[in-house]
Amino acid sequence: MTQPLVFIDGDQGTTGLQIHERLHGRTDLRLLTLPEAERKDPQRRAQAINGCDIAILCLPDEPARQAAASIVNPAVRVIDASSAHRTAPGWVYGFPEMNAEQAGLIAQARRVSNPGCYPTGAVALLGPLVRAGLVPADYPLVVHAVSGYSGGGRAAVDAYEAADGAPGPAFQLYGLGLAHKHTPEIERHAGLTQRPVFVPAYGAYRQGIVLSVPLQLRLLPAGVDMERLHACLQQHYEGARHVQVVAPQDAAAHTHLDPQALYGTNDLRLAVYGNAQHGQVLLTAVFDNLGKGASGAAVQNLDLMLAAMR
Repeated sequence: MTQPLVFIDGDQGTTGLQIHERLHGRTDLRLLTLPEAERKDPQRRAQAINGCDIAILCLPDEPARQAAASIVNPAVRVIDASSAHRTAPGWVYGFPEMNAEQAGLIAQARRVSNPGCYPTGAVALLGPLVRAGLVPADYPLVVHAVSGYSGGGRAAVDAYEAADGAPGPAFQLYGLGLAHKHTPEIERHAGLTQRPVFVPAYGAYRQGIVLSVPLQLRLLPAGVDMERLHACLQQHYEGARHVQVVAPQDAAAHTHLDPQALYGTNDLRLAVYGNAQHGQVLLTAVFDNLGKGASGAAVQNLDLMLAAMR
């Protein structure tokens, strides 16, 4: 059998470069990227995307929509790493651990939308709890996350790492208009019925996210406590290769979280912290925004699709 041909459209961006690096040396596939002179040639790009088995789109939203629309070959399968199709009909959400069926759906899908970096953590924490009825779907949620500056794309990386430039700010809160494009994705795939308040930020480090969701126990159903929240997450992710749920005794010993703890991996670490006396709980997720939050997730989804083709 001929090795599947995988085309990375937009391989010079932060996500595309890391996908290329993760796939380098693989012998179970052939990798297609366009030379610099052809990257902006619509005809050559359309030819490449229609001639491959699986296309990975590492493009801004509008070019990603255009690339997907240019496909006329019904055999081509797509993984879109942009946010263009994350809530679009006909696209399978590319978070394999979301539920028991999701990995199978991804494996067979023609169109897969890679999750956003921030939504990966928020959906991983909230989805199982909302579906289990432990967190009401209309809970007035606040999601706060701090990402490495690579979350701002190639321009942000160049600005922070320029040898002759001024150092970037140590910390910056953004999305102050509360209209961040990831919010509808979190609402949809976490099963919420009310829009959460999403507060993102960048820190002066390259990669990694700490995301947190505070909860008031008095606003949860009767009998829900820290132990039940942890047990729900532990049961949901039991056996998941790339998702770890921190044991309560280990969480109790933590005094801080390092956003770079899972640098370079495709892993996601979830934890439940709390204070029973004050009736408060903090759900947290730590992961690499370019790993499980982008390129690592894309390769994980690609491997599911490739396995189904064998």
